[in-house]
Amino acid sequence: MAISKKVNGFMENSSWIRKMFEEGIRLKKEFGEENVFDLSLGNPVIEPPQKVQDALVQAAKDTSPGLHRYMPNAGFQDVREAISKTLSEECKVTLSANDLVMVCGAAGGLNITLKTLLDSGDEVLIFAPYFVEYLFYADNHGGKVVSVKTHDDFTLNFDALKNALNEKTKAVIINSPNNPTGVVYSREELKQLAKILKKHSDKSGRPVYLISDDPYKKITFDGVEAANILELYENSIYITSHSKDIALAGERIGFVAVHPKCEDADNLMAGLIFSNRVLGFVNAPALIQRVLKNVQGVTVNVEQYRKKRDFLYGELVRIGYEVVKPQGAFYFFPKSPIKDEVEFVNKLAEKKVLVVPGRGFGCPGYFRISYCLPDSVIEGSIPGFESAFQAYL
Repeated sequence: MAISKKVNGFMENSSWIRKMFEEGIRLKKEFGEENVFDLSLGNPVIEPPQKVQDALVQAAKDTSPGLHRYMPNAGFQDVREAISKTLSEECKVTLSANDLVMVCGAAGGLNITLKTLLDSGDEVLIFAPYFVEYLFYADNHGGKVVSVKTHDDFTLNFDALKNALNEKTKAVIINSPNNPTGVVYSREELKQLAKILKKHSDKSGRPVYLISDDPYKKITFDGVEAANILELYENSIYITSHSKDIALAGERIGFVAVHPKCEDADNLMAGLIFSNRVLGFVNAPALIQRVLKNVQGVTVNVEQYRKKRDFLYGELVRIGYEVVKPQGAFYFFPKSPIKDEVEFVNKLAEKKVLVVPGRGFGCPGYFRISYCLPDSVIEGSIPGFESAFQAYL
């Protein structure tokens, strides 16, 4: 075999999103694109806001010397200053440019963070259901992922968390608003989480870092607050991207922010900058960094996602699905009407509706629906959802 056994095994056992996407391609060729409703990928169809488009044009037209050369591995100083000012106002913690590293999307941010933190065998706790790439990111850097169950409504289960914490725990990753559930962890939940981690850190004499992976933080509904962990826990690392909040997924841009009172903060920042270089990112893309400086506070029209959520939630409940109403992001995570959600997902595929089995997110018995799609795709999927559900009554 040309490739490693590990990578081959990862590809075979965990590519549910990709498998469903490829099945969608096959079905579209056979039945026509207009007759297949692919809700498997979280690839937003909403275009970047006009202010972002204008900033892109302005940045591209700037012919000042040196704008496309290498810069410090942490990114442009003036860009980090602009972001740190905005973030300081949001989280009520005074941050400077020296507390931030510009990265190639949240995925790049997570990888440089885990490379900096982990020794071989260190454990990273994640709450299920989770974004499946966390498993691979931790493995990339010698870490071991420990999955922690949530409650039936996908809120944090602190008893399960306490049972999972041990002397090997190095970090906890949270994702709120959550992919795949759309749940937003409340301020009170995050306060309790911080309290537990501080108590464990004090007792063990070793800090547990709380990593918040938050690319959906600006996409919340009904006035729900997505609190920032930098406000609540000193040993915190905040990671975000602009793939979702200003619809720049393909541009691969985001940042990592470290709480200035984080234990060994200076060394941690140095490690992040070093890892940004040696993992091959070198620096975040220069052009899009300069765009960000001029679009602080800009967000996509979240109302468009709310309308899609409300329509789909109403239809799923009418049909009879058990589903937690999302508070943010653009996913549903309904319970399968039968125990084997893969069988049910295959039944939906027969109806030309593509979704992702919950076991791909560490939570069998459920499935993920993405609704960051044209209304015609969402509306067209409803007969398939209803027919598949009726087949198991």
